Amino acid sequence: MGLANKITIARILFVPLFMVFLLAAPQPMGAYIAAAIFTIAAITDSIDGYVARSQSQITVFGQLMDPLADKLLVSAALISLVQLGLLSAWVAVLIIAREFAVSGLRLLALTENKVISASLWGRIKTISQIVAIIAIMINMPISFGGMTLGLWFMAIAVVLTIISGADYFLKSWRVLNGGAQLK
Repeated sequence: MGLANKITIARILFVPLFMVFLLAAPQPMGAYIAAAIFTIAAITDSIDGYVARSQSQITVFGQLMDPLADKLLVSAALISLVQLGLLSAWVAVLIIAREFAVSGLRLLALTENKVISASLWGRIKTISQIVAIIAIMINMPISFGGMTLGLWFMAIAVVLTIISGADYFLKSWRVLNGGAQLK
């Protein structure tokens, strides 16, 4: 197993550790440690992709597990924030539903030997979600318009989640109806 896949597995293993600190450790220190773990795990997404490409270690395992690791991390964070009363459940459901839908589209495309790769909108969406989750976890005291900065970031992430989901559905329609592979 190559280094890129080991990094992906490490990201998955960070999920329960992150949740222990966010949900079970004394607060606010637990939230700060959880935010640090979440940040490190999120950064490993870029690192494993870079390693896979630069060392020609792109594998089927990596192509399937890398996006799954990202979804596990973000989903665990969103569900934890809902449990803590820091995020509305509908936000978590909307984001997680989009992730399942896009994953389903990618799997469907794979059954036809076609690839729907991550798009620019998908990358921007991921970054916005990570920033929003971290801002909510560390409870940034800045607020305006009746919402904290973290919730403003999450509102932006929700909009980008919807846009990127629509982008994937449009692209997948072309791919699944005889178009070229999307890169």
